[in-house]
Amino acid sequence: MNFLRFWLLLPFLVLSVLPAQALDKQPASVYHARRMALAGKLHGGVAVLFAAPEAALDLTPYRQDADFYYLTGWTEPGAALLIAAPSEGAQANAAEPQADRKYAEILFLPTRNLRTEKYTGVKLDAATPGASETAGVDAVKPMTELPAVLSGMVASDRRLNGNLWMQSGNPEGRALARVTEATLGSSAVPEAHNVAGIAQELRVVKDDGEIEVLKKASDASIAAQRAMMKAVKPGVTERAVAGRMYAAWMENGCERASYAPIVGSGANSTVLHYSEDGGTLRDGEVVVVDAACEYSMYASDITRTVPVSGHFTARQREIYEVVLGAQRAAIAAFVAGKSKINDRDRRDPDSLDSVAFDYINSHGKSLDGKPLGQYWLHGLGHMVGIDVHDPATYPAVLKPGMVFTIEPGVYIPEEKIGVRIEDVFVVGADGKLIDLVGDLPHTAEEVEAAMRGK
Repeated sequence: MNFLRFWLLLPFLVLSVLPAQALDKQPASVYHARRMALAGKLHGGVAVLFAAPEAALDLTPYRQDADFYYLTGWTEPGAALLIAAPSEGAQANAAEPQADRKYAEILFLPTRNLRTEKYTGVKLDAATPGASETAGVDAVKPMTELPAVLSGMVASDRRLNGNLWMQSGNPEGRALARVTEATLGSSAVPEAHNVAGIAQELRVVKDDGEIEVLKKASDASIAAQRAMMKAVKPGVTERAVAGRMYAAWMENGCERASYAPIVGSGANSTVLHYSEDGGTLRDGEVVVVDAACEYSMYASDITRTVPVSGHFTARQREIYEVVLGAQRAAIAAFVAGKSKINDRDRRDPDSLDSVAFDYINSHGKSLDGKPLGQYWLHGLGHMVGIDVHDPATYPAVLKPGMVFTIEPGVYIPEEKIGVRIEDVFVVGADGKLIDLVGDLPHTAEEVEAAMRGK
């Protein structure tokens, strides 16, 4: 019996000791350059960023803080990054200490816990030989030394009293500030500036390496969308469709879904962020499938709308063609450095939202003869990157290196028809749009053919 049990468990035992698939990371020099760029915006200050916290008793996969990953490529919890910008010119006759400081970067890591590593695997710490080379940073120190290092910097250069940068609202940052205050004297260190705004500003324009990873995320998401088109049939549950997509993502090397998959059929297709996926597909309905994955921490975001029966009804096709036409109109109107995205007022002539809205409002009608624009409830798109909704200031002027979605939609509850079509685009160096989802069926005819297995 024990022998049989061993052979039954052997595949799982083997999988448990195999190394995890490594993320596609960029060279250490790229992350270093990003840290240098951030330092250049600190005006001689010091920034401290913390890794995302690890939830207690939570066995779900850990995901790193987006800004922290962008600056380090580090995926483990419990870390902190200190970036000290070179000190700026000293003030004449200053009474407070003003040390001349050069650029410095330090990754602080928790000390290894051999008992915990039985559950999590071996971790790197400051005592590990070659730790700084492995981590790709100038220096690695134990996390316990962070308060003393920061306090020492402030004590030697009191200009830092008003030039510390941390993540706004971060509890670890607040605790660090309190320790620093206690070390230097009550109220010696004021509230820190928010470093997230600087980091997120750097993230808006993607480099070639990021775009390559985003393309892989989109390729895996395309494979899952194709699997979905073959899986959709009357009687299949929304959750089963999502399950097919999860399998395709994992088979194509992705870590996780970019967001909770939206598989909404019938009335559920008109709920913009429906994620319960608890319904059953019925003949004669459409299903909106807004689902994509993360590859090496970078997200894709794709939506397709398909007919459960494999064929759109005349009315469904009419609405589909309006939405597709709106997307195409926005693409045709695009001009790099001029066009804007996510303009909710839809009044700016340079806004792609305005172009798409005008198209929807002038093509097709509701059952009572009113323009369809009233049934489009969201912005035309958003930035995509490490976060599926990557940070930006909207409405955003679209420039080379930016990656964003174009996703018009029409949702008519009284007809139980919702249609959304969403692709991910990158603005090329030449200012032209590149559709990262161009290989996925797009027109109504292409969708129907894909559902037939062609």
